[in-house]
Amino acid sequence: MWTRRNFLEKGLKASLSILFLSLGGTISTSWAKAKRLLPAGFPKEKIIQMNPMDIDSQNLAIDPLDKFGTMGPTDIMIDLKTYRLKIAGRVDQPLALSYDQIKQFPPITQTVLLICPGFFANHGRWTGVSLETLLQEAKPKKGVQFIDIKGAQEKAVRIPLQEPRRKKVLLAYRVNEADLPQKHGFPLRLVLEDHYGYDWVKYVDGIEVS
Repeated sequence: MWTRRNFLEKGLKASLSILFLSLGGTISTSWAKAKRLLPAGFPKEKIIQMNPMDIDSQNLAIDPLDKFGTMGPTDIMIDLKTYRLKIAGRVDQPLALSYDQIKQFPPITQTVLLICPGFFANHGRWTGVSLETLLQEAKPKKGVQFIDIKGAQEKAVRIPLQEPRRKKVLLAYRVNEADLPQKHGFPLRLVLEDHYGYDWVKYVDGIEVS
């Protein structure tokens, strides 16, 4: 039997369901994935022991570029005359982009924290081209799932195709208003929010869609 109370309860549940769907089903996941907001001046010796996925770093100061730590290769020489960023795999429009062509895409700037666990943390302002923009240009085929970003010495990282749409993911050619230094991966370095620094591939020259 329908009562006024039944009617109100049903209506409330229906309204909440519609709201949940309209937000893409993100209500419960946003609670589950809430990040810890670090206060300004939070000690670096503690940050380097933390998982970047758990941290909201918006209150932290930008680190001077000369204080940035490094990892992996630092002395790879790239000849811009012959350099090409190749985007291949399951795409309708394979690309081979020169450095100048890459810089013609709309630039984005994102402040992202890099953590090399146990060693250093760099909080930098990175400028480059959105990985999502490049993927749109290459037109991934239906059903693809992953992107492999490749760099020097066969270094590569695989991420889900959807990740650049949800997070700060770009190929940076500048950091802290300066051209990306050689030791930090010139001409392009992957900036990958919520990942440890060893996934931030340097000297990026290839993207494979699968």
